[in-house]
Amino acid sequence: MSKRVFITVAEVSGDNNAASLARALLRLDPSIRIEGLGGPAMAAEGVRVHFETTTRAAMTFHAAGRVREVWRWLKWMKAEYSRDKPDLHICVDSSGFNLHFAKVAKSFGVPVLYYVAPQLWASREGRIKKVRASVDRVASIFPFEAEWYRQRGVNAEFVGHPLFDALPATRLELGSHPPRFPDRPPVIGIVPGSRKSEVKENWPSLLQVMEKVSAAFPGAEFLVPATQNALPALLGRAGPAEGNVPRVYHVSEQFGAAGDRLERPIKYCIEVDSFDRLIPQCDLVLCKSGTSTVHVAAYGVPMIVVYRVNRVLWHGAGRWLVKTKKIAMVNILAGQTDAVPEFIPWYGPVNAVANCAIDLLNHPEKLTAQRQRLIEIIEPISKPGASMNVAKMAMEMIGRPAMQVDMELSL
Repeated sequence: MSKRVFITVAEVSGDNNAASLARALLRLDPSIRIEGLGGPAMAAEGVRVHFETTTRAAMTFHAAGRVREVWRWLKWMKAEYSRDKPDLHICVDSSGFNLHFAKVAKSFGVPVLYYVAPQLWASREGRIKKVRASVDRVASIFPFEAEWYRQRGVNAEFVGHPLFDALPATRLELGSHPPRFPDRPPVIGIVPGSRKSEVKENWPSLLQVMEKVSAAFPGAEFLVPATQNALPALLGRAGPAEGNVPRVYHVSEQFGAAGDRLERPIKYCIEVDSFDRLIPQCDLVLCKSGTSTVHVAAYGVPMIVVYRVNRVLWHGAGRWLVKTKKIAMVNILAGQTDAVPEFIPWYGPVNAVANCAIDLLNHPEKLTAQRQRLIEIIEPISKPGASMNVAKMAMEMIGRPAMQVDMELSL
């Protein structure tokens, strides 16, 4: 009899990771039935997606608007599990969303595997009680994280980072190059986020930084990799200025952030689903905090990490929730040191970020030093195999050890 696995995700990155996991599960056992709440990437891998949960993904205070929607999905899941409970429930990332689903699954006696562990070591450590109560095994993507969970009584295992399952083995040859200017103007990547809420927070200020950098380096090229979800927020102020092939937008911004006409337009290229094509071309990246910093570092491309935060919300709540000395993941992996400049929280004038970018571009030796440091930081986690490692954990939890499945597939 075929086994049934149910996966829940809340955002685009979780959808992509769940899709890779589903592919690995079906490779180990083609008869397995995989269902869940997720997005188009999961559906493309043959997962039966009951509800699309990634389109309106949000973080922190923006997530409050999804409460009614999440409650409706939880109610549906309770009815579904009452009728036909699965053999395993897998939560992927997004603890504020997924711990509710883990609790429901556990109440029905369904074993729970959590992939891309909640970053409780950074904030909301009190949720560890919920993890212990509702999660049977945690698949962690960072070695220090797995150890942190084990010290607190959670069965956690480091499985590798899913990012490296998809990246080319030659990625450092693509991205790790010495600065190519002043022979030509610099190429600067802009990563404002994958969610609409992130882009709305970060993009206006990043445009101001682009304006100042463009004034210091006439002819500077700006490349903006975008997700389909975030595209409307990016094109809110300025639509495509030229006729383009679909999914690629060449924009010429005529007005500054204050609405004044610029002496020279800011020209930038927005391209959908092209992170791995654009970032290796860059000399420097302005990157919002999150997984994307690891993604940029995987190519050995220097960066400045930012995250625009409301000053009142940060001082009223954010500063009390965040427990780590550094927030950018590459700096955490570097032992809480300043491997890259980070401006988090980022509020008020943009001059500090713009001046930092201009200084790095004026001193290519600083970019070279940062590039080498990033390569050293990423090397310990740069092995592929995370998706398959998690799939094997899942097989063990549903009573089909991966070794047995591999043997059957080879016969």
